[in-house]
Amino acid sequence: MKDFIFITGASGVGKTTLRNGLLVHYKTTCVEQHMIPEFISRDGTEPMTGELEELTCWENQVAMLMYFRKLGYKNIIASDIDDLRTADIPIVFKGTDYITIKLISSDLKQIHEQMKNRPNNGLIDYELQEKMNDKNIKRSPLVNEVEIDVAGKSIEEVLEQAINIIETTPSKFEYEYTKPPKEMFYSWVFANGLR
Repeated sequence: MKDFIFITGASGVGKTTLRNGLLVHYKTTCVEQHMIPEFISRDGTEPMTGELEELTCWENQVAMLMYFRKLGYKNIIASDIDDLRTADIPIVFKGTDYITIKLISSDLKQIHEQMKNRPNNGLIDYELQEKMNDKNIKRSPLVNEVEIDVAGKSIEEVLEQAINIIETTPSKFEYEYTKPPKEMFYSWVFANGLR
């Protein structure tokens, strides 16, 4: 069993669907960035910036993940992470047994359809989705990161492939790592020229 399973990828690529499948399979817990309680300001007067909001969400998500681990949980799932923070995973979680599943799609039409059929009128932005997916495809895997191309695969096939990767891929615990430049990632907060 892993300590942590991170799920990353562009909007509409199937992160939430995979998360739900892994949650049922492993009967564990999941921590998503949007689970952070409401916050407005640090001192009641300071305006909330996008950067502070993202930092607050990330730091709280990390704290919750580490606390679940301290309580003995295994295969803790983490998703809904700003892609820029993917580069921080090998730094923050070094020494733990973690894996990052990066979902990409070589078939844009498929993920456009998936985005179009999102429940609850979620964000639908095909141009941004394409740019995000393209960045993910071009970026080399990070430490303990494995890529799954969802193109042409059913939900069950992606879940089965992810479970196989999680259960057969040994995590590296000691490694040298240089954080890649932020231009290799996208960010909802900083946009990186994607909009």
